[in-house]
Parts: sequence; structure tokens; C-alpha cells
Amino acid sequence: MTSKILETFLKCQKEQRPALLTYTVAGDSTKKQSLEIIKSIGEHADIIELGFPHNTPIADGGQIQESSHRALKNGIKLSDVFRLVKNFKQSKYAKPLILMGYFNLILQYGLLAFLKQCKKVGVDGLIIVDLPYPENKYFANQCKQHGITFVQLLSPTTSKQRIKKIIKDSHDMIYYISMLSTTGGKLKVPSKKILANYSQIKKINSRKKIVIGFGITTKTIVTLKKADGLVVGSQLCKEITRSLQIRQNPVTNLNRMVLNLKRKII
Repeated sequence: MTSKILETFLKCQKEQRPALLTYTVAGDSTKKQSLEIIKSIGEHADIIELGFPHNTPIADGGQIQESSHRALKNGIKLSDVFRLVKNFKQSKYAKPLILMGYFNLILQYGLLAFLKQCKKVGVDGLIIVDLPYPENKYFANQCKQHGITFVQLLSPTTSKQRIKKIIKDSHDMIYYISMLSTTGGKLKVPSKKILANYSQIKKINSRKKIVIGFGITTKTIVTLKKADGLVVGSQLCKEITRSLQIRQNPVTNLNRMVLNLKRKII
């Protein structure tokens, strides 16, 4: 059975454009508004990434850390995240949704209980930042058994031998980290270099859908259009912060920003 994530990539491929993936943090700026934000984004984005906040987010830069801090101050818990996903997936704006976060929260919740709840509320995929290959093989297999796509991570320093193993064991989607940085850093690597690395990875198995993330903004997205998908996160989190500071509605502003991003890759 084809996953909703793969179906989305195939649809975008027919339209001759990359999929647009967006990332925001569950519970930012408030529990209630977080749902309105992802519904608003869902009008234009192809796949929604939703972070479950963590107090020590090792891969996240300042913008996402600030979003996570607001969400934690709001008292967001995994039960709230699941409720948020369920409500979004039952709305007319529903799109494939990937939860992104850190493994210790899953361990505390209970690994199988977590996956059962993900399946129940409609989570389509999982990105676990601090669970690398091959330590993630058991969890990835459990995800598959629950009909959930486990998204493997690759970076510019991943060896070719290791890349081949990861791709062989991957599901429908792989996340390529464009540069050695936390999220939200300025794109320090030329787009041509990123796409050259990307092309080498695609040659290993062209059927696997690979997205590029880190450093992608309204300014840089157009230069990476050849990818299967592009992830924008920190710019959206930064816009939530900006909107709150100037007392504007982040829901409206993010809708406009994501529409602008979509237009640049069509």
C-alpha cells in the first residue's frame, strides 16, 4: 500500500516541481493557535512537519529554540501534540504529517504505546533527530509495522558506504541536511555544491524521495528546485516570533509566507 507521503511526492513529480515541506513547533504560539497555524499552512504546503518541543533541542538553532520555549511555557505535552494532530487530520486542510523530535520523550511515553497513538491520530511519518542508523533499525521496523514512514537523515559528511546502507534500509523519504549547522543557519554552502552532493545520493537509488533541509528560505528555495522536496522551518518560526512582537496574527502572516514559498517552486 502506497503511503500518503509517497503519493504526495508522486503528485508533485507529475506537476514537475518539488514538494514543499514546512516545520513549526506544536504549541507555538499557543496550543489553540498552533492548530490554526498548521491548518493555515496546510492550504499551500504539501507535507507538514510538526516538532514536539524539547528542553534541550541539540539540532535546533535559535528560531526553533524560541518556538520550543514558548510551547513548553504553554505546558505542551505529547498528549496535546496527539490531540493537535488528530484535529488537523480531521480538518479540510489535512495533509500528510510528519512528527519530528527527540527519542527520550518517546522512551518515556513507551515506544509501542507512542507508535500506536501515532497511528490512531493519523501521523504519517517520524523524524527522530538523535536516533541515528543503525541504532534506529528496530524502531524503524516498528514504524513500518504500524504503517508509519521512518525518515532517515543524511549529511554532507556521511560516507558513501554508510549512505548506501541507510538508503537500502530507508522507507519512502530521506532527509538530506544541506550543511553542517544547526537549523536556521545562513546557507553557507553554494546551492550547486548541495545539488551535486544530492545528485550523487539520488544515483544510488532514484526511487527513494530525498528532501533537502537546513538554511532554506524564501531567498534560497528557488536555487534548489531540482530536489524531490524542500523543507522550510526556521523562517516560519522566526515569523511567528516577529508577528507576536509587532502584535500581528501569525496565522495570516504564515499563510502568506508559505504561499510565497510555493509560488517560487511552481
